[in-house]
Amino acid sequence: MLAVAALACGACDRQSPASGQAADAEKATDKPAPSVPLSGTLDISQRGKPAPDVSFNDPDGKPTSLAAFKGKPVLVNLWATWCAPCVVEMPTLDALAIREKDRLVVLTVSQDMANLDAIKPFFATNGFKQIEPFVDPENNLGFSYLTGVMPTTVLYDAEGKEVWRMIGGMDWNGTRAAALMEETLAKG
Repeated sequence: MLAVAALACGACDRQSPASGQAADAEKATDKPAPSVPLSGTLDISQRGKPAPDVSFNDPDGKPTSLAAFKGKPVLVNLWATWCAPCVVEMPTLDALAIREKDRLVVLTVSQDMANLDAIKPFFATNGFKQIEPFVDPENNLGFSYLTGVMPTTVLYDAEGKEVWRMIGGMDWNGTRAAALMEETLAKG
């Protein structure tokens, strides 16, 4: 358990500044770009792979799985309250969820193993309007994805097949994110 915690703490994305991405993101939206550069790495090596059949908890604490969300594209974001890039990208995920609510489900799934009582207050304090606090206290999704980095965000098509994953932070209001998602969202 100690080794898992050490791996998780050391795996939070520590990125170098992006070349102009923050400025591009600010121009593309009415909202200012995040203050921490978010320039995750795109990974398509798992394209077509079915969503993992593991459980995590919905905002009411009831077990659920990714299969429950089939029928619409799903963006799964693994994050933690102690991960700075995770926290920085959350408002952009909320904005994306609001903007694309008819075409996309955005699941923010906390990988916090301790400090579970801080997750709901974090959402309340930040006033998120669309995203909700899903929790994966046993890190089932994190272990399924095996990226070793948070945040990790995975896009699934409406049939539950992986399209791509973003390893590291991302400005979900930016043009890069919009371009990456458009083909999948257009298919519905």
